[in-house]
Parts: sequence; structure tokens; C-alpha cells
Amino acid sequence: MKRILILFFVLAAGFSRADEGMWLPLLIERLNYVDMQKEGLKLTAEEIYSVNHSSLKDAIIQFGNGCTGEMISSQGLVLTNHHCGYGSIQSHSTIDHDYLADGFWAMNMNEELPNEGLTARFLVRIEDVTQTILAQIDGKMTETERNAKIAEISKSIQNDATKGTGYDARVASFFSGNEFYLFVYEVFRDVRLVGAPPSSIGKFGADTDNWMWPRHTGDFSMFRVYAGADGKPADFSKNNVPLKPKHHLPVSLNGYEKGDFAMIMGYPGSTDRYLTSWGVKLATETSNPTIVNIRAKKLDIMREDMDADREVSIKYASKYASTSNYWKYFIGQTRGLKRLNVLEDKQKIETDFTNWVNASPARGEKYGNVLSDIETAYKTFGDYTLQRWYFVESIIRGAEIMTLAQSFSSVATELKAVPPSEEKMARLKENLRKSVEKHFKNYNQPTDMKLLEAMLQMYSENVPPEQQPIAFKEMVTKNKGDFNRIAANIFSKSMFADKSKTDAFIDNPSLKVLEKDPAYSLMKVMIEKYRENQKQMDAATEMVDRGNRLFVAGLREMQPDRKFYPNANSTMRLTYGKVLDYIPADAVHYDYYTTLKGVMEKEDPDNWEFVVPAKLKELFEKKDFGQYAMSNGEMPVAFLSTTDITGGNSGSPVLNGNGELIGLAFDGNWEAMSGDIAFEPELQRTISVDIRYVLFIVDKYAGAKNIIKELTMAPKAGKVKPVIGIEPVKAPVEVETVN
Repeated sequence: MKRILILFFVLAAGFSRADEGMWLPLLIERLNYVDMQKEGLKLTAEEIYSVNHSSLKDAIIQFGNGCTGEMISSQGLVLTNHHCGYGSIQSHSTIDHDYLADGFWAMNMNEELPNEGLTARFLVRIEDVTQTILAQIDGKMTETERNAKIAEISKSIQNDATKGTGYDARVASFFSGNEFYLFVYEVFRDVRLVGAPPSSIGKFGADTDNWMWPRHTGDFSMFRVYAGADGKPADFSKNNVPLKPKHHLPVSLNGYEKGDFAMIMGYPGSTDRYLTSWGVKLATETSNPTIVNIRAKKLDIMREDMDADREVSIKYASKYASTSNYWKYFIGQTRGLKRLNVLEDKQKIETDFTNWVNASPARGEKYGNVLSDIETAYKTFGDYTLQRWYFVESIIRGAEIMTLAQSFSSVATELKAVPPSEEKMARLKENLRKSVEKHFKNYNQPTDMKLLEAMLQMYSENVPPEQQPIAFKEMVTKNKGDFNRIAANIFSKSMFADKSKTDAFIDNPSLKVLEKDPAYSLMKVMIEKYRENQKQMDAATEMVDRGNRLFVAGLREMQPDRKFYPNANSTMRLTYGKVLDYIPADAVHYDYYTTLKGVMEKEDPDNWEFVVPAKLKELFEKKDFGQYAMSNGEMPVAFLSTTDITGGNSGSPVLNGNGELIGLAFDGNWEAMSGDIAFEPELQRTISVDIRYVLFIVDKYAGAKNIIKELTMAPKAGKVKPVIGIEPVKAPVEVETVN
């Protein structure tokens, strides 16, 4: 098979492909609208993004802190991924009410479950503030001075934008600090669990199928946003009412065909499409393998205890899933970067950039040192990469006793104040009581002790000795390298191993007691040494920040007619493409959709990842799919599109050209795991669950017809499309619900 590799920077391309790019909705009309119309978009640009009128953006939320969700009813109903709601589902699960294993369905609003700390963030508007900021930036500033000034100006802009409104705001940097946009949000704080399938549906395939195609996972869950009586954000209260969103998405049962237009709106977290060859090399040779090795050890420890005890399995389900997801991701990314020769492609881009710079004395003066500075900086980064990732993965994200201890550092700071503030201390105590309660609810001490032992040993054996804390090395020497003994000593002497002792400390905090605690003191020296190590990279960080900013500016100057899109940074983006199959390897072809038949073919009663619920098998055998089947009678499960997504897009709606919901994104495909760094159009696909499978599970499997009746169904094929802002036809009128 001939592989056609078109990367983000390929100079001969001229323009980005239609299916490549995470575009700002504010700029759709100027940059993308004509192309989108040619691909099959039927909406106007204002129906996608508008400040003055109801538009698609009003139906899209940032769900929690790292996912996307969409409004699918006039009563605040939210659809997102099962893995996005997993933490909330787990928090309500017990041995007696195992919602992870059995699923959960509220048959009326009174049965919906509140979730402390869970939020729904609605975008109010986007504003270009680039000139406001750059007008106050002196070109002679260092990057540190520049960043400090930008932060100062951004804070002022944010304050002006939110004064007297109750809104939140964020000024975000784009194109490595060359452009800046203000994002204003309204954040709702009462979000309740409405429904979730059992994990045997919502996580079907689990680790084995994660990032893989063909996929057969019903990865969805449902929540509801509540507001105060005035329709504004409010803390949880029984008196709150379901939010009436400015727009909610009509649901289409018409399906899709190969080549159909598809678009996604959501909150992609982070990409690095501008990464240079030195960054690629560091990732493939050091960073990624380190993260994979540490996480593999953590997963082995958790899995062993989870398999032995269902209660432990419930407690650690969300932690395990979170650790596993990006363990496999980094394996795939390294494989993809090497297989697709991304390093060589980046080097070619840098050669072309250098030739362009050297062709002009003026460009040479401005950009001449850019790439050499970046190369020099990465040499320093390489010296400290191991300590960085072992600190992050084995200490900060390692044993929970350590992270719990670190959460008390704010108490230590206040106790050192002269005099301590009683008001501030009271707030700290209240917050710590909540976090301690949450910590021990989902905690198993024997598991955490094993994790501490393993993580400290990996840190000791892999971080260069001169980059380790002296106190830690002395501890290892004193205990003759016996990490089991070290972990046992910490757990036997630390108050953070015992809830009652931790609670007693909160009631009567003492700086002396805290600083003598072995978990707290070890965490303290680890953090101090990490900060000391990071300071050794200050000059390199300054150099690479400036280099990246100028490199991106130079690329855009080099191609003034090209449509550039910025890296993802957890702000709302739109991506569009087609429903399409792909060829992952020689003599292999993957179709663009899967069906329930594939679930049955994968069934393995002896493997928890591939258990199929009895009721789902019964529905399949009877072909009892109702109105949700395809025209050929099969039950669709998942499908592919060429849309450009990344982490944070989980739960994003997949829309057809009329702005109607046809599915929700939940994954990328294994063959294109290098996509956060280099887009591969021939291979890169978004994996989404078909909305018809979602509704089939809600209706036929769960019997939650109250949810079905709440939805707005798009007209059947051949009827006039709904206009955004006008109430579409309701489900019972347009589409009969099959009982």
C-alpha cells in the first residue's frame, strides 16, 4: 500500500485538509465555511457560533475538568461518555448498589444523584484580544518578563469581562504566544447523574479494545444540569430546577453513509503539532518509555488486588481506568511516531525553514538562532527528563498516602504565619475534611503500601543520584535498600495512613506534628529537590519558549496564504470531515461501522472485559431493536470519521450537516496514535458510538422511556430540517417509541 503522509507543516500542501484541524468557532466563517459547505454542511456560520442568537455552541459544554458533553433536551439533559462520567458513577457505587456492574437509571428526576464538584461550563463568547496584549509587550523583554506581563494584562482583561456578571473568563495563548483570545463562560455547579449502562456495555472491551478498531463499546452516560429558580448557576439544592439551555441538539435516527459530512464540537485538551524534531526524539527515546514503565507497574499492583476483592475493584475502578488510558496511549504514540517516520519529516521541515531564513538577511536577524536555540535547550531537557517523569508518575501520581500528605502543605504555610488567620484556617479545615472523607472512601491501605514500595524503588533506581534528595538517599542507605521496610515504616508512623488520626490532626493542627510525619516530610523533600532540579532548566525553558514562539511565527510568515490552525488548549474547537473507512496495513481493510453482531462475536464469559449482559443477548437473538435498527435490520454500535480530535474531546457530539446528533466521540484509533504531534490523514480516525445504539440501550435495554420521551427527534429523512433556535419536533409526535 502506498502511504501518503501529509503532516501539519508539509510545505507543498498549501492548505490543511478539510479533515485536519481544530478550528476556533469564532473564525469558522472567515476560514472554513466555504469548504464546509462543499463537504455537506447545511447550516449557516451563525447557526454554529453566535453571541447574539442561539447556536450550536450553546449546546456544547465542558463536562467536569477534562471532557465534553452536549445538551440533548430542553430540560438540561446532558450526554457524554461513560468514561467521562465514570468517576461520578463509581462514587455512588457500593457492594449493595454496584452501579458500575449493574448500571444506573433514574426513572424520574427525583431519583437523579448529585455529584459534588462536578460542573458544566457553557461558552458565552470568544473575543480576539491579541492586539490589546501585544501593544503592551516590549520586544526586548525576556520570555519570563514577557509571560509575566501577559499574565498581568490577561488578568485585567478577565476581570473587566466578568465584572458584575457572575461569569468566569480565561485569556488563552495560541500559536505559541503569538495570538490571544478571551473566553467567557457560565459555569453550573449542580450536575446530577441520570443514567449509565453497566460497565459490560459502557466499557465493553476495556483495556484490550482501548484505542482499537473495530470497536463495540456503548461509551455513554447521562447527566442533568440544574440551576437556581432564576436560571443562573447555583450550588446543589433540592429547590433547583432543570436548566433550560439556549439550544439543545436534535437527535437523528437517519444514520449515515460512507462519505457523509460529519463535524465535532468540543474541548480538545492538548496537541503539539508544532513540536520540533528534538522534541519528537526526546518523547520516543525517553519520556514515553518512562511513563509506560511506571504506569505498567502501578496497573499490575492495582489489578492484582482488584481481581482478588470486588470491594477493592469498585474503589479502584476509576483510578485504574485513568492510569491505564494513557499508559496504552504512550505505547501507541511511540509506535506511531516511529512507524510514520515523523522525526525525519520534522527534520525536513526544519531544513526548509532554515533555507527560507537564510535567503534573507532580515529573516536571518529575526529567526537565525531559533532552531539552534531549541536544539541546545533540548540537550539540557534530556539531562533532567528522567527525574521529571519519575517525580510526576511515581511520587505525585504514585502512592496516595503521599498525595494526601502533600494536600496539608497549605496548613503548614498558615501555621507559620504570624499570627495565623482563624478565618483562613477554618476554610482550610473544612476543605481538608471533605478531601480526607473522599480519599478514604475509595482507599485500600494494603494496595497503597505496595504502590509506595514499588514507586520509591523505581525512583531510587532510575533517577540520577545527584538529582535525588539527600534525605531520601540516606533513608534508602539506612534501610539497606529494603523498600518494603521503608514503606512499612512510613505507614506505621504516618497519621495519613489512618482516617481517625488524620481527622484528629485537622481538629487540632500542629506544625511540629505535621513536619515530623514521615509521609509529609518525605513528600516535602521530594518536592524541594524537584524544584531545585527544575531551576537548572530555567535558561533552557526560556530558550525553547522563545524559540517555539518565533518558529511558529516564522512558519506562518513563510506561508501567508495558508490556513493555519492552533494547537488544542482546552478551548472550544470545531473539526469536520467525513464518515470513512480505512486501510491500516497491507491487505487489511476496516469498514466504517460496527454492529451488535460484533459484540456477540467478541463475547467471553471468562474475561471481564468481554462479558455480555444476558438481556442484551436476548434482545439480539430476538432482533428486538425497535426504531433504532439500520435499514438492513442490523443494530449499529460505533462508526468512524476523519475528524481531528484528541483527549478532552471525549463525549463530544458528532453532528451531520444539519447540526443533528448522530453519535458521540470517545476514542482515536491505534494506527494514528501519533496524531497529537503529526496528523496522518490516511489513517487518523475518530471512533464514535452511534446515537442509535445509545437510544437502543436507554429504551430497549434499560427501559428508561422517560429519557426517550424527553428528547427532540430530528425529522426523518426527506423532511425539512429544523432551524436552530426554533423548537424542533418532539419525539412522540415525529417518531413512535416502540415498547
